[in-house]
Amino acid sequence: MKKKTKSKEKMIIGWREWLSFPDLGIPAIKAKVDTGARTSAIHAFDIREFTKDGQPFVEFTVHPVQHNRKPEVRCCAAVMDLRMITSSNGGRSRRYIIKTRVRIGERTWPIELSLASRDQLGFRALLGRQAIRKNCIINAGSSYKAGIPSSTLPNVKKGEK
Repeated sequence: MKKKTKSKEKMIIGWREWLSFPDLGIPAIKAKVDTGARTSAIHAFDIREFTKDGQPFVEFTVHPVQHNRKPEVRCCAAVMDLRMITSSNGGRSRRYIIKTRVRIGERTWPIELSLASRDQLGFRALLGRQAIRKNCIINAGSSYKAGIPSSTLPNVKKGEK
């Protein structure tokens, strides 16, 4: 009887990491890793819902660079769901949920991503527990364990922390 082949080893990530969203055209965005959040989130504004071939879609804009309004990346994705999400301060809001691929280091996998206004928050993206539970182990005392994406935004410096 053969033993089951061990699945892909989980990658070790820090409490904050550089992500990219290749399907959305976002080459680099800093994210806080948050096991208290079920669903991942990205800062999105100017959200516009439309229908294409009978399916709901959203267009939205992202400011991927922390504390900066430039550049702006215009994105488009199919709507997976519309959910009530409870934020860390206890407020509830109805948010669009999309499914897209996230890239951390050299690995890419699909995740659910809620579209939310995160303009006043320290990070433009939040990586929740559903996105990391099968793929990552968190070293809470470290940051940027996976490194910076090779394809970065113009005003993101290689050594930036």
